[in-house]
Amino acid sequence: MKDNINSSLLTKNKITKISDEEYLRQHDYLETVSAFARLTYESVYVIDYEKMAFEYVSENPLFLCGYSPAEVLNLGYEFYFKNVPEKDLALLNLINEAGFDFFARLPAEEKKLYSISYDFHLINQEGKPMLINHRLTPLFLSTDEKIWKAMCIVSISNHQDAGNVFIYKQGADEVWELDVKDNIWRKSEKAKLSSREIEILRLHAQGLTINQIAEKIFVVPDTVKYYRRRIFERLGVSNMVEALSYAVNSRII
Repeated sequence: MKDNINSSLLTKNKITKISDEEYLRQHDYLETVSAFARLTYESVYVIDYEKMAFEYVSENPLFLCGYSPAEVLNLGYEFYFKNVPEKDLALLNLINEAGFDFFARLPAEEKKLYSISYDFHLINQEGKPMLINHRLTPLFLSTDEKIWKAMCIVSISNHQDAGNVFIYKQGADEVWELDVKDNIWRKSEKAKLSSREIEILRLHAQGLTINQIAEKIFVVPDTVKYYRRRIFERLGVSNMVEALSYAVNSRII
């Protein structure tokens, strides 16, 4: 995989033509991206599919694997081949194929409303695998309605294993999950929580303990534990860290 120039990471979304209007539209947008990166702990970078290169890499250290932003920017796609384990490179290839096939079938006017989220390992500066969550959304489209430039956000994954591939549409309750074994997208509804469950999630996000939450909402601690169990069941998670990550990524809270 690392020596395969025909990897879909390099060929699947090949851009051949950008209109003058699109070039004008992206003028100075990197200033906005850079400002956003200063406000978040997450790593931010921009992919240019016309040049098959990175156009921007933030200073946030998680994604850098010990390199400087300038070094990662210079490496571009070679960064993946150097710092992603072989098994996860194969996974990225599959996600790339399935993701762009999904995107190609969308109505042109809706394409910028979608984002994809998935987990894979990076090898950090100590040589150890680190599971990260990678989210990508279109910034600009080419003349033939392919993704020309995309913004990517990298954070620590709340899962145990690579994969966990989901596509979300802004303002919609639907979510699509990729069955990596059968290479099929399966559509489902976003989990829904009651107002009380959302309140308890938000209080946990503020760092309150079960006893503190119980005192704040005037219930006994066992009632808070009951709501926690219901939250875990509805979201399909096993702990509060996973619940909060799911809720934030799905825009439940």
